[in-house]
Amino acid sequence: MVSRRSFLKGSAGAALLMSAAPARLMAAEARKIRFGVGLKALNATVINCVIGEALGYNAQEGFSLDVQALGTNANVQVATDRGSVAIGVGVPSTALPLLAKGEWGGAKMFYQYTYPYKWDIAVPPGSALKSYTDLKGKKIGVSDFGATEYPVTKNVLKALGLDPDKDVSWVAVGNGTPAGVALQRGVIDALAYFDTGFGQIEAAGIELSYLPRPTTIPMVGGQFLMAMPATFEKDRDLLIGFGRSVCKASQFLLANPAAGAKAFLKLYPETAPRGASEDEAVKAVLQSISRRIKLYAPPYANTKMGAINEQEFRTEAAMNGLDLKDYAALYTNELIDKINNFDAVKVKAEAAAYKG
Repeated sequence: MVSRRSFLKGSAGAALLMSAAPARLMAAEARKIRFGVGLKALNATVINCVIGEALGYNAQEGFSLDVQALGTNANVQVATDRGSVAIGVGVPSTALPLLAKGEWGGAKMFYQYTYPYKWDIAVPPGSALKSYTDLKGKKIGVSDFGATEYPVTKNVLKALGLDPDKDVSWVAVGNGTPAGVALQRGVIDALAYFDTGFGQIEAAGIELSYLPRPTTIPMVGGQFLMAMPATFEKDRDLLIGFGRSVCKASQFLLANPAAGAKAFLKLYPETAPRGASEDEAVKAVLQSISRRIKLYAPPYANTKMGAINEQEFRTEAAMNGLDLKDYAALYTNELIDKINNFDAVKVKAEAAAYKG
């Protein structure tokens, strides 16, 4: 059976999650760095950002990871701006409005660890709804109104000629399994959600059918690693090292997802379903990340893993009516070449040979 560990709870509803990496990876000289994620509790959504701890990639770069689940992306932004975390997860839906209002705190995104597009709309099997345009007059569930699936899905419906404020109604149904149960019980007609969230629902045994994506899906919704300018100046090698660890972990997962799931469960056994065997726990992780893994590699030709495409910011800003001309304050690709300076073939061979 997979054991469970209790969480260490921090202030303001944040949970401080200490990794259970092997002692050899926790050498005294390894520097502990704080990494902020916008989750209420850690899950496999950020698997490629954290399993470098179990695989030895963090140790090779001279640091050990201290993951803080801060609840929301906005909380991560504040923690990064204040220096409470050295590196945080950045998302354009938080960053762009701040930049438009002249309130951007100066953090720079330096590595894109998940590329667009990760949202879908699911309906119960056998539903009469067959397309996005069939949603007119229906109730659409979202996890909450502060989550990214809400504004993104509204914009997609708008592009299809629907008025997202009048033609459909929106219901906040919570995260994970509760959202699936709401769909299953008919509380909502359809559920707008993201890839790993749907994976959690399916792992709970709830069947879903997905409406075909429109051909006009916007390339928005990437997720990024970000840090303050002072960290670039004083700790540039740390940012390169963390980016390289994430890049290696992404290649590892693409080569052998099951091995990556085992590494994740070694670090965070409390994320396994209660009472699950090891095989069942690995299967649950794989179900949750099966769609997300496909988004690790850039969807653009001749682009190195982690490189940031400014057009994604421009598209999202336009979708939300933000008047922005200059995006240079948001991001940099200056570290990408060094981050990708490793033997990817060796990493893939390690993944193939991994036994846990």
